[in-house]
Amino acid sequence: MGRQPAKEQPKSTRSHNRLEAVLEAAARLFATKGYKATTMRDIASATGMQPGSLYYHFESKQELLLEIYRQAVGGIQQQLDDATCEVDDPWERFDAAVVRHVETVLDRSHYAKVMIGVLPDDAPDIREELAMLRDGYESSFIDIIDDLPLAEDIDKKLFRLTVLGTLNSTQLWYREGNYTPSEVGHNVARFLRQPLE
Repeated sequence: MGRQPAKEQPKSTRSHNRLEAVLEAAARLFATKGYKATTMRDIASATGMQPGSLYYHFESKQELLLEIYRQAVGGIQQQLDDATCEVDDPWERFDAAVVRHVETVLDRSHYAKVMIGVLPDDAPDIREELAMLRDGYESSFIDIIDDLPLAEDIDKKLFRLTVLGTLNSTQLWYREGNYTPSEVGHNVARFLRQPLE
């Protein structure tokens, strides 16, 4: 018996699959080659598309970056919410947030690398939109840190910036083998809570 011809996918499904491929390729290139060094032609080539066809989905490289940011921030926000929503103790909630952030940052996702590595100032035309997305996520840490019983002379904004800077920098030095992402997160949270004597 001859092989049956494959059923053609509906146009909307094909379009969605192509859109996902474009986003994946753009995120990979932005993360590995750099946002500024990546061109729309590079992204089209990586997805097997003609450069002109890419503009059917996105009008510009900035629009692509903004969508990748939206998805990356939405994903890490959901992960954080899932990890902390049922934790009542402030320090345990802080620990859970730190661990989940580190796990997400170190999951090798190109989306996470773009969110951490491409700063709003790298795309001046959409700087405000990117900053708003980052700020929206960081507001969760504001709430978590506000609940901590910190000493009165601790500047909570500076503490938050130190925490997030420390967590995000794990992408630069982490190598699999000695510690899991969870172990790194737990230890960072402990270092920040307990005096190092």
